Formats: sequence, structure tokens, C-alpha cells
Amino acid sequence: MFKRQQHKRKRNYAVKRTGIKDENIDRQITVIHKAIGLKLLDYHSRGDSSLVEQVQSMLERRRDEGRMGYGEYLTWSSLLEMLDQKETFLAGITEESPRMRKLRRRTPFVGILTEQERQSALEADAIGETDVVHI
Repeated sequence: MFKRQQHKRKRNYAVKRTGIKDENIDRQITVIHKAIGLKLLDYHSRGDSSLVEQVQSMLERRRDEGRMGYGEYLTWSSLLEMLDQKETFLAGITEESPRMRKLRRRTPFVGILTEQERQSALEADAIGETDVVHI
């Protein structure tokens, strides 16, 4: 073992390997997920379950293909069941934990937002209007 490697193993603290670029990407992904959450809540409040069914179908497909573990499947499915509790659902989908940041990067919510909705959410965040996401 090289001397440099021995030194690294003796560290009693974690070295954060994310940089500004990763933090910016995670922030954008979170903003997009907030917009997705608001759109899902809007459809749900109107009694339209088409988007939830689309997400559930994607979850089951990824699980059946082995592209998603059971824990990840359970996390997203549990969040979908919280649609009746707006604040809890939005807090869950935008939670700032290492696990949720990782899960959001492999999101099952593909195809929920149009490109225009996605761009609007990112622009609203860029000018500091994250609470005013237009869908």
C-alpha cells in the first residue's frame, strides 16, 4: 500500500466528494420535482389519476426489470400514497437527504412535465420565485 493511501484510511472524518456542479444539479432536480409534485397534486385534486397511474406503471416496470430495488420502489410508492396530504407529499418528494437526492436522480416521474413546464420551473427558481411554479 502506498503511503498516501495509508494516510487516507486513517481519517476520522468523511470527505465530501460533491462539488458546486453537483450541488447545482441537485438543486435543479429538486426544483423540477417540486413542479412535478405540484402537477401531480393538481391532477389528483381534480380526480384525474392518469399521472399517478403512469408513475406507478413506471415503478412496476423498473422493479420487474431489476432496475430498481425494493426499498426504492417502496419509497416512491409510499410517497404516491401521500397525495391526499399535500404538505407531507411535497416535503417527501423534495426532502434534502443523501438518499432522496440519489433517488431523485433516477426518478420514476419521467414524462410528467412537458419541456415548457420544466423550463418554467427552472426559470422561476433562477429568479428566486420557487414558490410560484407555473404548471
